[in-house]
Amino acid sequence: MRIKLVGLGKMGSNLALNLKDHGYEVIGYDANEQVRNQLKDDITIVDSFKELLKSDHKRRIIWLLIPSQIVDKVLEDMLPYLNENDIVIDGGNSNFNISIRRYHYLKSKHIDFVDLGTSGGIKGASHGLCLMAGGDKDVIEYLTPIFNKVSVENGFSHVGKPGAGHFAKMVHNGIEYGMMQAIAEGFDVLESSPYEFDLNQITNLWNHGSVIESKLLEHVGDAFKDNPKLSGIEGIIDDSGYGMWMIEEAMKLKVSMPVITQSLYARYKSRDENHFAEKVVAAMRKEFGGHAVYKKK
Repeated sequence: MRIKLVGLGKMGSNLALNLKDHGYEVIGYDANEQVRNQLKDDITIVDSFKELLKSDHKRRIIWLLIPSQIVDKVLEDMLPYLNENDIVIDGGNSNFNISIRRYHYLKSKHIDFVDLGTSGGIKGASHGLCLMAGGDKDVIEYLTPIFNKVSVENGFSHVGKPGAGHFAKMVHNGIEYGMMQAIAEGFDVLESSPYEFDLNQITNLWNHGSVIESKLLEHVGDAFKDNPKLSGIEGIIDDSGYGMWMIEEAMKLKVSMPVITQSLYARYKSRDENHFAEKVVAAMRKEFGGHAVYKKK
């Protein structure tokens, strides 16, 4: 079977090789010529959507692994070359509401759309992902052999109707925010303590039988192994948007989410170079209590 892959960055390139290793013919496209050239010895590379989507006898599968902000633009660029019954898979981090809209838009043109929550990172893309699919049952059944091949054992499921895949991934990422923040705060305490902990040793220890054993601890252990003090790393944390979307949905559903909400706020605060709120608190403390104010050098 032939898979047409759009987006050959870190995730897309590793998924391309994963698919190839499982016997699929992969044809790849990326807007970046340099990225295309890096894979030209491994898979078939094309230079345009027209070439990517030239006629095939069978139903085409087009798998997108691109930033959510450009999905609509890519869909419009591809649309003149798509045929009825083609399947477009969005494997990126799109908002589930927008995925529902995209599903109906393409359905009106007799093109099928699957929103595919994708977890596992770069290693997962190479060796086995966790995939959560939203879409029509018959379309997902058609794709299931592919999804099972590129996932870890029991790492794929059809989780519901259109939008459900990206909704599940949104919740997954929100939980991830909270778990990562808890791990980070714990290691902050260890690093600040009077003991000279080997943080890589601690992560390795906790990842053998403890109740907080996890992939996330494994990842932070790898980081400590390469750089025990994480020197040279800025403590600035980006977010994909999923945390904010999850909090918005929780508010609509009247579900309390203090841990995940605070984790998102911590990410926002990590990018605050001015720290104006802290200045306000310092100024207030000086006014009512005569506490020291530290001047910027």
